[in-house]
Amino acid sequence: MSKLDCATVLAMTKLLEKAISRLKQLPEERQDALADILLQLADDEPYVSLLTPEQQAEVQLAIQEADEGKFATDEEMAALWKRAGL
Repeated sequence: MSKLDCATVLAMTKLLEKAISRLKQLPEERQDALADILLQLADDEPYVSLLTPEQQAEVQLAIQEADEGKFATDEEMAALWKRAGL
């Protein structure tokens, strides 16, 4: 471990150490995705969405429908909650 790495580890808060410890137990793909988010936050870079193209399209459609005032009726929502068992 280099001197910089040692200094970084020593400077971590207990909460960050706990989080890193948990992240190390995740599959490599999840570790990489979360590391990317942490690096973006640390660098004050804009957040890049981890949504699939299909999910991004669904979000855009939902935004468009909301902008157009297209919302579910109370009856549609009640039916949805009932189907979900809530």
